[in-house]
Amino acid sequence: MRRPSITSILSVVFIAYMTHSLWTISGLFFPTPCPPNGRCIKPFIARRPDLELQVYRSLRPTVSSTKYLTSVLRYQNFSIHEEFEQVVNVSIPTKTRNNGSLHLHIFVYPRGEGPFSSTFMSYGHSVQTTYAIKKATAYKLIGDESPEDVPKVTPSGKPVTHWRSLLTLNVMSEEFSFDERAIPADMGHLLRITHQREYLPILYVDELSNRIRDIMHINESCKEMPLTIRYYPISIGKLRLWSQMQQSLKLLQQFGFTEKDTDEVKGIFSDTNLYLLMMTFMVAAFHMLFDILAFKNDISYWKNRRSMVGLSSRAVVWRCVSTFIVFLYLLDESTSLLVLIPAGIGTLIELWKVTKAFKVKVHWNGLKPVLTFGETSEKEKGNTTV
Repeated sequence: MRRPSITSILSVVFIAYMTHSLWTISGLFFPTPCPPNGRCIKPFIARRPDLELQVYRSLRPTVSSTKYLTSVLRYQNFSIHEEFEQVVNVSIPTKTRNNGSLHLHIFVYPRGEGPFSSTFMSYGHSVQTTYAIKKATAYKLIGDESPEDVPKVTPSGKPVTHWRSLLTLNVMSEEFSFDERAIPADMGHLLRITHQREYLPILYVDELSNRIRDIMHINESCKEMPLTIRYYPISIGKLRLWSQMQQSLKLLQQFGFTEKDTDEVKGIFSDTNLYLLMMTFMVAAFHMLFDILAFKNDISYWKNRRSMVGLSSRAVVWRCVSTFIVFLYLLDESTSLLVLIPAGIGTLIELWKVTKAFKVKVHWNGLKPVLTFGETSEKEKGNTTV
């Protein structure tokens, strides 16, 4: 019986992966609703309540009263189904200007009640400051202002406080009823259930929209900073997808990915239409499959090759050198690991191909490695292309 090839195995694994991914995504957007006779948890928004949105700033990450809160925005005619965008100026405390942090606390509650007195209050939290290395000040080479007139600011290696100038808020607008015994695991931490077996409006702070391009340096003279508050309703499928991606990005940071690396991933989600994003994922998956098959075929070809007849050793060396230079350039530019890792794998393969071209073998003399080069046959000398 003929054994299946590696290409066939990889293709079957890829098809299984794509099928499982499509099934998982469809489960996110089309969850199983609560049956008519089940123990259902219904949405509070089905009452059509008049709601109010309030945004506060505070130096504290957790608060229990308005004592340590300063109002940033009060939106009395808040509607879950209506988008809005508003720019406000936020006063920056002295502690924040001295390389401290600042938090935003968001509340959605019935109109006429208070954020802490209402039993139907939804809550969200956002750390609106981050730490980053200050960039050098740029100046125009052409113009009336000379470089001597511009204060020179050189970047220091110490991260300083920066302000996130964008806050994106979402509330799930679908009136979906959950089965009490089958609540999705990724929705459990988002639900706040009342005694009437209703869940309050799900307020979600979209951290995927926090991009590096939107941060601004806070110096000691900045008493106010602009803040764009953007709101739009969100479906249950998009909410679950965004929530899972947000958790995945936190895991990437734990594995050593920097904020710059995850910022590029954030841009894929925040700057791209959802349908176009799904198509991009499929194209990227096929591209990954073809890359793996190309690496596999390249390795198989060189692994089974015993001579360099018809091949140019100089071309192999030149390709290895150029690939290595590109890899060093990407490494020096602190390129994203998403680009750097494949480039590093390609560089290792090119180095291995050089050892195959010159028949390099490693022998160990105790703990000391000794390199030996194989002899080139007359046929290889006469037929090797340059």
